[in-house]
Amino acid sequence: MATRWTKKEENTYRKQLCQMYVCKNMSIGGIAKKLGIAYQTVFQRLQRLNISINPQKKIRYLNKRSHIIYPQRSKKLAEFFGIMLGDGHISHFQVIVTLGNKELSYVQYVTRIMKELFNIVPKISIRKRGYRDVYLGSVDITRWLIENGLVHNKVKSQVGVPSWILAKNEFARSFLRGFFDTDGSVYKLKYGIQISFTNKSMPILHALHEMLIRLRYNPSKISSYKIYLTNKADIARFFKEIRPKNKKHIHRFKEIKMRRYSSGQRG
Repeated sequence: MATRWTKKEENTYRKQLCQMYVCKNMSIGGIAKKLGIAYQTVFQRLQRLNISINPQKKIRYLNKRSHIIYPQRSKKLAEFFGIMLGDGHISHFQVIVTLGNKELSYVQYVTRIMKELFNIVPKISIRKRGYRDVYLGSVDITRWLIENGLVHNKVKSQVGVPSWILAKNEFARSFLRGFFDTDGSVYKLKYGIQISFTNKSMPILHALHEMLIRLRYNPSKISSYKIYLTNKADIARFFKEIRPKNKKHIHRFKEIKMRRYSSGQRG
């Protein structure tokens, strides 16, 4: 729940945002950078203050550029969809991927993917706790992504994985990489390693389960919005074939393997 403002805070924010957003016609991203806060914070303040948010008047903010690329279906696009259905979000006029403060190299990786797919350099916003938001401002791109299977709210819409990704194993592998990099985890068990996939959209979880089985893995049943891989051969093959790009997961996997080896365990 949002923190209640004092009357003084409310008046300060109203004066500040009216001056920057309305009078100076600055973009939300520009305001966020100027104030040193996350763009979501600016957006939420505008909403709470009932300041009209009209993206149609923010031509520069929407990045209405003739050089935008609309990519063909590919492994890279499938990976990006995995990223979006993991830690991504689409507003009316922005594409956002939120990443943790221990994922700095992966922030750069996601930035490159978005640039290569759409021919626009994303911006990076840093929150107070070090979290990074990689984002593009473009109504045209958000509209295209929604037309191709993404939604504004994954959980509320209970969105699934687009059928074109499920149709080819090579697309499924790339999707799994993007999804695991953003919504996956690596755990140490008493006698082994476990990896999990987490999401609150059941159609996504069912699609993940289907893809893993089709690729000859042995996933657990869906439980508490999670799917697990526990078989040590499965996990080793997953890191070899799917090839996650998030170094946080790679380092964790290697660390657990090294501890097990040094303690005399096998596998």
